[in-house]
Amino acid sequence: MRLAAQDRTTKWSAPLARLRHDDGSALLLTIFYAALSLAVILLVVASTSLYLERKRLFTVADGAALAGAEAFALDDVHQTPAGFRPLLRSQDVSTSVEQYLRDNPADGFSALHVDRAVTVDGRSATVELSAYWSPPVVSLFVPNGFRITVTAVARSVFS
Repeated sequence: MRLAAQDRTTKWSAPLARLRHDDGSALLLTIFYAALSLAVILLVVASTSLYLERKRLFTVADGAALAGAEAFALDDVHQTPAGFRPLLRSQDVSTSVEQYLRDNPADGFSALHVDRAVTVDGRSATVELSAYWSPPVVSLFVPNGFRITVTAVARSVFS
């Protein structure tokens, strides 16, 4: 009986001894952490690119809204108890925004589109622009791209 127990321990001692050694496990951890780091870096690069693209698009929309808010003739200025106030029209705002985008081309935007250029209250211009964003590096973790939309509002002041 003693011999059978001894045979069992020697039968399993060689594989267990191999499992107790750390040979190769550091390489697997290094590969895993390198892949994880690469995924995090790609996600950070994509999110930074999206943030900067949105800020650039908002800057263009802000300039277009400012141009739209100044789209009034002197005949459209009326005196109110609060002072002189211009009256904006949606058609004038839209025309002014289109002219602004023609005169100041927004380079680097893919499929730039004016979704809305109107005045809601007759005193402020609302401009909504959209463009297609695509990540700098396409990966499994980031989609191929999508449309981003920004809205800017500017109010005209006449003094």
